Amino acid sequence: MSQPQKQFYLVREDILTDAMQKTLEVKSLLESGKMKKINEAVHRVGLSRSAFYKYKDGIFPFHTMMKEKIITLSLNLVDRSGTLSQLLTLIADSGANILTINQSIPLQGRAHITLSINTSSMKSDLNELKIKIEGLEAVEKVELVGSGS
Repeated sequence: MSQPQKQFYLVREDILTDAMQKTLEVKSLLESGKMKKINEAVHRVGLSRSAFYKYKDGIFPFHTMMKEKIITLSLNLVDRSGTLSQLLTLIADSGANILTINQSIPLQGRAHITLSINTSSMKSDLNELKIKIEGLEAVEKVELVGSGS
């Protein structure tokens, strides 16, 4: 069963909650190298670690999203012969380049896979690729868990 599609919005900074704005500050401190550890950065801006982890993968400055090319997908698959091959073929056919694959040993007929892919050469948009992946019979769940440049 497919999960509802996540929608993305462009929101002005002054509309964001305090915790969201502080999460962006923490991410900036960490990315710039001014702070090395999450604990130090959240303490500096006055944010709890739990709030940081709640928002860190869901909020990004607009300029960074425009240049994002590498994404990480988390998938749950039914353990069936040919399933991984179908998934990888679909991704390759989209024009994306698979960078890393991590697969758990299937337990109770299910396998968890994490894929990092470069989307810079994709022929379609990411949402379209996600819908196609969800359309594969053996795919139970697909989530975008991270992105980077």
